[in-house]
Amino acid sequence: MSTSSFFRRVSDRGQQRLPDRTGDFDPFGLLLVLPGFVLFFAFMLFPITFLVYLSLTDATHAGTVIGGGSDLIGLKNYVKLYSDPNFWNSFAITWLFVAVSLVVKIVLSLGLAMVLTHARVVGKRFMRAAVIIPMGFPTIFTITVWSGLFSAARYGPLNQFVDHYNSAIKGLVGVIDTIIFATISAPDVLLVDVPVAWLSGRWSAFFAYISTEVWLAYPFMVIIIVSALQDVPAELHDAAKVDGAGYLHRFRHVTLPSIKRPVLFGAILTGATSFQQFLIPWIFNEGGPARQNELLLVYGYREATKFSEYAFGSAIMVTAIAFIGLFMWLAVKKGNLAEGVNA
Repeated sequence: MSTSSFFRRVSDRGQQRLPDRTGDFDPFGLLLVLPGFVLFFAFMLFPITFLVYLSLTDATHAGTVIGGGSDLIGLKNYVKLYSDPNFWNSFAITWLFVAVSLVVKIVLSLGLAMVLTHARVVGKRFMRAAVIIPMGFPTIFTITVWSGLFSAARYGPLNQFVDHYNSAIKGLVGVIDTIIFATISAPDVLLVDVPVAWLSGRWSAFFAYISTEVWLAYPFMVIIIVSALQDVPAELHDAAKVDGAGYLHRFRHVTLPSIKRPVLFGAILTGATSFQQFLIPWIFNEGGPARQNELLLVYGYREATKFSEYAFGSAIMVTAIAFIGLFMWLAVKKGNLAEGVNA
């Protein structure tokens, strides 16, 4: 048999219609999906089910969880949770963290993506490679480095930058002083007292959280937006130019509508990741100062491990899962993403 004849027979066999087995039981098909079902059950369904069960008990430590020395108490943990002021503080600061970080990530990534796809920018390929470098570092390493940047030490990196800023302001005032032949001093409102205890203040620590979260997540958003911008038909921009549309008008009425769905898709994923953020607040200052910046997962972890309230911590985590699911469901539904990003 010649090679061409063999490939012709294979091609003809591949074009034949499969037999209709709608009502037949296919054990081989079940065998194919079984590994995926086992993995889903072991790593998703069982842990969540056990977490819900644990939240309905009075388990206090690992021994009661493993040894089964806990009793069912119904919804008492949830009643206790929703009457706890720490929960509502954690709930509010978590959503604020998600909202602020998401806005900053979208604006920053959109600006970078516009630069990286502009026709007049030279070396776009190398710049795109440089932008995604943060994705190559371990998360724990990146967060540790950022915590060092926000060190309260007198010669910490960020405090050194603030010190240089103060010197620049004083130098500028000195130049003005020389020009007008008058003795003036730099206004205190323009100067910053150094060193700054960045992680000891509530909003300065919150700013540190946001900065680190944006650094971790912006490469993902840039990749999505760059891909979306490259798919925008050039004919749309050419037609808008013929009609006399300026750059901002084209950006608002051509670019943004064309990339809206991919950007929304990326925003949903990174927003859900921000809601689950644990490492940044825990490594920086354990959600401080005084638990004021305690994100929801940090709150649940502390209650379970520090205060030996495993059942109460489980109720917190179940609540977090419920809100994450609700957030993603609403975002997908309102964004009409159920049919796909490009539908």
